[in-house]
Amino acid sequence: MSPTLLKILFIAIAVFIIYKLIFSGKKGLPLFEMHFKDGRMSSHKGKIPDKFAKECRAIAKSNKLTCTVRAEKLGDVRLHVSANVSDTITQRIRNVFPFEYYDKKQVDNSRKTS
Repeated sequence: MSPTLLKILFIAIAVFIIYKLIFSGKKGLPLFEMHFKDGRMSSHKGKIPDKFAKECRAIAKSNKLTCTVRAEKLGDVRLHVSANVSDTITQRIRNVFPFEYYDKKQVDNSRKTS
């Protein structure tokens, strides 16, 4: 191979590695996302536990929240609330979130023998 081709290949690999390091942040599997505007749910995605959705709507309505609440699974479940929400309201939302609903271990019945 010619030296010019090796240099181009080396630069291309370096650019690819730098791109991956910068733009591939650790993101988990999104479970759900809720958007509130002036205390009302404007949109949502994913499967939201019914009791949590009801409690979260009540909190948002009483405080006229404009925010986003989302949950993602990366090993364990993480709940993210927008930064414009106060810490006390964020804690109230975390307190009603059913973490135990997602902590259930999946049983693999395919490997069991009778």
